[in-house]
Amino acid sequence: MFYKTSIIGILAAACLTASAGAVLAQDESTNRVAADTDWSVFVEDDPTQCWVVSQPTGSVNTRDGNEVQVNRGDILMFVSFWPGQSRMGEVSFTGGYPYPDGHVVTVEIGSDTFEFYTENRDVDGERVGFAWSASAEEDARLIEAMKRGTDAVVTGVSARGTTTRDTISLLGFTAAVEDAQARCGG
Repeated sequence: MFYKTSIIGILAAACLTASAGAVLAQDESTNRVAADTDWSVFVEDDPTQCWVVSQPTGSVNTRDGNEVQVNRGDILMFVSFWPGQSRMGEVSFTGGYPYPDGHVVTVEIGSDTFEFYTENRDVDGERVGFAWSASAEEDARLIEAMKRGTDAVVTGVSARGTTTRDTISLLGFTAAVEDAQARCGG
């Protein structure tokens, strides 16, 4: 549970830093230290935290096999570093909507598929769904796949039954994640 709570904390902090506009608004944030193509690096000093973040380059939303338009909140993929807690490289995702109870989000990178487990939390009065891998070992495998890949395709289902497929470009991921890791003592 500590693992999940910390991820939610960094995601909430990142969303708060960004106001409502997530990555776009983070361009104006004072804690953004680098932007390598599709990925940005952020650093927080007290306590020391580093994270890289990106948003989708494309999204497809379907219901009952038909493409539909939906309103979604921030859609973000993160890799977070918590050196004070000896936890480095935690991968997480928020799809911009709450998930059904017990839902699993899949992340496909090339021929590799990973499962993320979900939990909904209230953040600033809104219900937000978060997803993360099950362990630090799985995070390490995922980061290696992200370094080798060109895109990550994240598939989830909203509490309303809409299937979403978000494509996250991995262009610049390696440089960004290595920068964040170096800044946080990795």
